[in-house]
Amino acid sequence: MPRAKQSMDGNTAAAHVAYAFTDVAAIYPITPSSPMADSIDQWSAAGQKNIFGNQVVVSELQSEAGAAGAVHGSLAAGALTNTFTASQGLLLMIPNMYKIAAEQLPCVFDVSARTVATHALNIFGDHSDVYACRQTGFAMLCETNPQEVMDLSPVAHLAALEGKVPFINFFDGFRTSHEIQKIEKWDYEDLKEMCPMEAVEEFRKHALNPERPTMRGSHENGDIFFQHREACNTAYDELPAVVEKYMGKINEKLGTNYDLFNYYGDPEADRVIIAMGSINDVAEEVIDYLTAKGEKVGLVKVRLYRPWSSKHLLKVLPKTAKKVAVLDRTKEPGALADPLYLDVATTLREAGLNDITLCGGRYGLGSKDTPPSSVFAVYTELLKDEPKSRFTIGIVDDVTNLSLPEVKPAPNTSTPGTVECKFWGLGGDGTVGANKNSTKIIGDHTDKYIQAYFQYDSKKTGGITISHLRFGDKPIRSPYYINQADFVACHNPSYVVNGYKMVQDVKPGGVFMINCQWSDEELDKHMPAESKKYIADNNIQLYTINAIDKAIEIGMGKRTNTILQSAFFKLANIMPIEEAVDYMKAAAKKSYSKKGDAVVEMNYKAIDAGVGATHKVEIPASWSNPEADAPRPELSGRPATVKMVKDIMEPVNKMDGDSLPVSAFVGNIDGQWETGASAYEKRGTAVTVPEWDAEKCIQCNQCAFVCSHATIRPFLLNEEEVKAAPAQIKLADVKPKATEFKYTMSVSPLDCMGCGECITVCPTQAIKMVPQESQAEQQPVFDYLVANVSKKDSGFA
Repeated sequence: MPRAKQSMDGNTAAAHVAYAFTDVAAIYPITPSSPMADSIDQWSAAGQKNIFGNQVVVSELQSEAGAAGAVHGSLAAGALTNTFTASQGLLLMIPNMYKIAAEQLPCVFDVSARTVATHALNIFGDHSDVYACRQTGFAMLCETNPQEVMDLSPVAHLAALEGKVPFINFFDGFRTSHEIQKIEKWDYEDLKEMCPMEAVEEFRKHALNPERPTMRGSHENGDIFFQHREACNTAYDELPAVVEKYMGKINEKLGTNYDLFNYYGDPEADRVIIAMGSINDVAEEVIDYLTAKGEKVGLVKVRLYRPWSSKHLLKVLPKTAKKVAVLDRTKEPGALADPLYLDVATTLREAGLNDITLCGGRYGLGSKDTPPSSVFAVYTELLKDEPKSRFTIGIVDDVTNLSLPEVKPAPNTSTPGTVECKFWGLGGDGTVGANKNSTKIIGDHTDKYIQAYFQYDSKKTGGITISHLRFGDKPIRSPYYINQADFVACHNPSYVVNGYKMVQDVKPGGVFMINCQWSDEELDKHMPAESKKYIADNNIQLYTINAIDKAIEIGMGKRTNTILQSAFFKLANIMPIEEAVDYMKAAAKKSYSKKGDAVVEMNYKAIDAGVGATHKVEIPASWSNPEADAPRPELSGRPATVKMVKDIMEPVNKMDGDSLPVSAFVGNIDGQWETGASAYEKRGTAVTVPEWDAEKCIQCNQCAFVCSHATIRPFLLNEEEVKAAPAQIKLADVKPKATEFKYTMSVSPLDCMGCGECITVCPTQAIKMVPQESQAEQQPVFDYLVANVSKKDSGFA
């Protein structure tokens, strides 16, 4: 029977399977695994039944260590118990993991694999957390994409039950855990049919029970501990066969060919990559491209990482392989090589395959994007007579010179006919939510396959978000950022002014849409010269849309996302616009009906407005040879801070940190930075900012008190400071009694985030929100006051 298709991310896929096999879920929310626990909690509260006919009991603990302890205790009591975690959260569970594994208690930890904090916190993905658990005795199963998470997660649960070994079931944090695809989902009856109920019964009978008293957690001396520890060997020796058995059952149901290691590529390949995780999908695209040109390349996908089975690896490794590159997504400082490499090296040595040239590569730390150009670089390196024995990809290492040169421009390896769209938004502005909605509409109401991935910076709300959406008639396996888009949208006009490289990602002849309040003449003034030339040289179709004023007109305030969503459907032409409007309105009614008909109607108006509000810009001939941009003013301040801002912070703030080489960070290997850098950021992301009215102000300072970003500040100035101030400064006599000082409330329009908290607390309406550009002359005033005006003793208590 064909399985139902549904748009979902990797976390939801893992949770769908986990719920089926779980009696108790002991949880502690941690990014990026929280959605798994949240889904389990919601389904339990809604009364959903697992394959045993019960609702899952959800217990939220106060730490990851507490969650692991609860898992251990619950398992000992005979309840099938699972948890969901990542990064430091997983590491806090390690002490209990040793006990769970050694006591042969079957459970599954679903892990959205994530970076462990080192010189800095990084909330994004790599394999450093799961590698840190190699010694615990947990088996480890890895998936590549959301469909594989759905397909293979049951293997972890089923093999844990029969093999009596707990599993870490892991996949790449964010890249797989949060990537949305239209996938086929399991029916619980199929999962129940595969479940070894006799093993479940045996596990329950093994529970701690006063009617069957046993002692656990004893103490052993050196005379017997070693021997007792070695007694578990057979369980791990036999486990690969158990995993293989359940993969076979899944293959029988799905028509797939999942194995402990899967090979992809030319059967007589001489150059082979071995890797696990989402990079395998990237490698498959590159292999398809290269084999079509007659090159003999291949890939071994590692699925069962622990226990390691050399026999199964050698079974799929082509006999013709002469050069092998093992790719690890972690770094073990001081180690001879990274973990996966060492396992492969041992396998080849013990098999006597010493004539194979073996290389070890490191990639993707902290969610560093790994596009096809990086995989091309590996296969190119393997062409050399003596390829680098250790290397990195995706970065420029100009210090230890480990990095491979990227193959650029890399060929487009994505599935032919795939439409790629990219959206630059501001965290909290609704762009990501609207794009999830768009993806769901296209996925659920057309035959198209979809992929949606959302790139965040660590500021989250108020930071930059970049949505990467792909749509096509064939399955999409492209787990990397879009850089050759059919459609790019800029939802915040400040990104144009600040020179972010957005339009450069549009394919020749593609569409670039800017949400702004500018006329064509104002757009010409604000557009950087580099962007103008790219638009003119590549026949980019340029559109503007004033969703800012349109939202205010409709009554939606700053919520422009619905207007911009319908504009996307109009310009991207992925489905008939009439159908898209109907589906958007149906979604709006479902989302907002509880808030009343007026709110629903307002969203209907926004949807209609977006369709007709786009304006096509005729590209001036001058853009083919534009005037150079005016030089930016030189930064002043502490030299060390200024250098750090120029060399590191400015590229990072422009989302161009990928261009920085290793040498840029040699001066602060320990993660220590100069202070004061945020004063130079000046992102100017607010569309509207506060304007202060000196006459209405009673000088209560509440606006400054509530400002989350300290962008509105009161100052007292003496006579000399007033004389030296910019002419456009606004001043008032000090209230309630006169002093020799003058008072001002100054606003930094380029630092303001436009939240409007200041106007909500002002008792006299001395603050109002106005367009940011109208306050440009106030930025020098704020900068002068911060740099030159000192604290005063005003004489007030």
